[in-house]
Amino acid sequence: MNATDRTPADLLSSALAADPGRPLVTFYDDATGERVELSVATFANWVAKTANLLQDELSVEPGDRVALLLPAHWQTAVWLLACASVGAVADVAGDPAAAEVAVSGPDPESLEAARTCRGARMALALRPLGGRFPQVPEGFADYAVEVPGQGDRFVPYAPVDPEEPALIVAGREFSGAEVVERARTEAAGLGLTGPGTRVLSRLPYDTWQGLSAGLYGPLASGGSVVLCRHPERAGEGVLDARIEAERVSVVAG
Repeated sequence: MNATDRTPADLLSSALAADPGRPLVTFYDDATGERVELSVATFANWVAKTANLLQDELSVEPGDRVALLLPAHWQTAVWLLACASVGAVADVAGDPAAAEVAVSGPDPESLEAARTCRGARMALALRPLGGRFPQVPEGFADYAVEVPGQGDRFVPYAPVDPEEPALIVAGREFSGAEVVERARTEAAGLGLTGPGTRVLSRLPYDTWQGLSAGLYGPLASGGSVVLCRHPERAGEGVLDARIEAERVSVVAG
């Protein structure tokens, strides 16, 4: 990655310029059997569409807070980078009542919490292949309906300041520059030694450690992540087989 990268969105732009076809996020859901592999280019396209949705449809501006009530999932990773692209603050498992936008997964508890947001509310079905809700939850827009029509390229209306808040997780606030610097500094400790390194993460996204292993660390080091949801439901021998099949270098969680 480039030494001049100051925000998570910068890291993605550099990855896209360096090798758009390489895998970036490979996602497994051991409750459904789903496997999705996203190249840098495919992931960046989802990020651009979601950033356009935030900026143009939801009127999100730099500094606005977006509460992400979502599990460790490839679509959550997309939202984190989309917020960084706009300059919004991604508040992971944050208070929706204090946010301009609330983004919820499909479970009833998250949806009920998200309804305390007085601004826009978006719901993700988290179904295989990014599928829609059979019935959209009341008071929400369906992400899978809203995002496909968005533009494939994103340009922020205002430059993103790397020194402004970009992420809140477990009650701690990070600027975009702090996210990048900490991810770079900690990458070696995670076993992310450079391009081509693949980390398998079973950690949730509601801690810095989970975000670092499951997204920011691989992005900052030129590596990639195999992200596992519901790993407790994986059968005997599944993890070992996955590590071999995916050429995993290091396991987190």
